[in-house]
Amino acid sequence: MNGLTVDFPSAEPHPSPNFGVRRGGLVPDMLVLHYTGMDSADSALQWLCTEESQVSAHYLVYEDGRIVQMVEEDKRAWHAGQSHWRGQTDLNSLSIGIEIANRGHEAGSPDFPMAQIDAVVHLCQNCAERWAIVPERIVAHSDIAPQRKADPGEKFPWRSLFENGVGHFVEPSCAGGGRFFQPGDAGQPIEALQAMLLLYGYGLEINGKYDEMTAAVVTAFQRHFRPSRVDGIADAATIETLHRLLKTLPKRSEIT
Repeated sequence: MNGLTVDFPSAEPHPSPNFGVRRGGLVPDMLVLHYTGMDSADSALQWLCTEESQVSAHYLVYEDGRIVQMVEEDKRAWHAGQSHWRGQTDLNSLSIGIEIANRGHEAGSPDFPMAQIDAVVHLCQNCAERWAIVPERIVAHSDIAPQRKADPGEKFPWRSLFENGVGHFVEPSCAGGGRFFQPGDAGQPIEALQAMLLLYGYGLEINGKYDEMTAAVVTAFQRHFRPSRVDGIADAATIETLHRLLKTLPKRSEIT
């Protein structure tokens, strides 16, 4: 990939060998946001650009706001892994992957610096405009792979992105009390919860059982949309926030 041509004007080129052709003539209609989970941005860049790793992303955003492009946007980077969103599974062929330098949960979930978030916002705005990516298809890695991934985590400021026109978000509910659902529960209310999560985009089976997958999806949902408590239990606030999100989905997102 010598002579990589950057798609985002202020990005620095640093080619990765880990890419391929988007399958079936697909073009990106999603943005997937990650954190690197490594000690430094430089070590993450080295790993993403080493053939041995067999992973990559289109962009890496440093803490100071510097942006590096590793794979051209029309190519298929290897960042999503085994994943699922709105009935689709080859998300590498459908998405642009953005890695955000942050040591992650194992390092105590450090805050994301303002300069970094400003850069992420501008990058997402630019990509979304050029590829006509709608807000509800700007997602977390944990949204598309809830049993495997937790990034970019509950401390990532999705609200700030939304206030700048990036992503889909609603004011999280503060509802307390009432009925809640947790692992081991079963029955029609669990089917209804699973159906709502599936309608929003999460990949899970409607089986009426609050199983490990359902708990993982609820946890991922909380990380993104109700981050004040992330415990995998569908309490009143979690369910009300999910209702609000579904009500605000544009018609184009309805599953038929």
